[in-house]
Amino acid sequence: MTGMFAKLQLSDSTVASVEWEITPDLAFCTFSAKGLRDELVSTGERVCYFFIDNWGDEPKLYLMERGVRHVNILAEVKAPPAMIDDCITSHGRKPLARGNFPVDASLKAWLLSEVVTPQDSPYLIPTVAALEVAEDMGDALPLFGETAYSGPKVNLPAEASVFSDDQVALLVRQWNFSDKDLNPQQGGFANALADTGDGLTVVDERTGLLWQRYGLDLCSVNRMKKNIEQLKSEGFAGHHDWRLPTLEEALSLMEATPNAKGIYLHPCFSKEQPFIFVAARRKPTGYWFVDYAKGRTYWSSGTVPGGFCRLCRRLE
Repeated sequence: MTGMFAKLQLSDSTVASVEWEITPDLAFCTFSAKGLRDELVSTGERVCYFFIDNWGDEPKLYLMERGVRHVNILAEVKAPPAMIDDCITSHGRKPLARGNFPVDASLKAWLLSEVVTPQDSPYLIPTVAALEVAEDMGDALPLFGETAYSGPKVNLPAEASVFSDDQVALLVRQWNFSDKDLNPQQGGFANALADTGDGLTVVDERTGLLWQRYGLDLCSVNRMKKNIEQLKSEGFAGHHDWRLPTLEEALSLMEATPNAKGIYLHPCFSKEQPFIFVAARRKPTGYWFVDYAKGRTYWSSGTVPGGFCRLCRRLE
């Protein structure tokens, strides 16, 4: 990553290029309907564009970062005032007219030469919010293979299932999983988490499961299936057999109390996937979910409910 994007320290979810086609009047529309990035509707991807904000005492040129559920001004650009005024005029408005305006051809050429390409443009002033603070992933875990765990392996069910409400309540108590509603007093399934060293995954040596630390973003169940297939095809973290966890596997990670991030999970897992799909349907109808934000299981009716995902695989 070079030039302007290197200076801004963008997250991996932000596309390191400028979408010049996005204008203020299109920014709050569905991007796929305008022929732009159709994947943006169902992923965490964020795109960048420039616009002029002329609602204050004087017009300002900003770099915006936008996703379906995310809006953030990354930086102010100190362009020559006359050039900004000329841009507003080129759209048929007087320089003092209130509103948001796209950049014109002259301003685009100046931005490419003086802001986007240089490694450290003096005209680019990052906002405080643009310098993202890395999520706290807790204290370092012991490395895989170097832990003190010597207990027996627990083989949780790995096949997709269909459960009634009563059956879910029974399995929660059977495995002593934490669930604020179904097992509020006694939940406490003990994990033996270890760091694989790749920054992407964590091993539970007790269950023999390898887990994503961060998971997949919010989308429909049908879209999630496609995202999982793509991740498997690409060989995420060197493996091609990732899958949805079963209800039992997902509940095995549930903590009895919330961590500092407000999630009922070990802090080595990201808070950005607060409730996840599992390989379990509800009888007579619906889908089961595990909600780490509220510390419980729940079900949702309908054919394509939305959710996040944290994939797992069993170690050989």
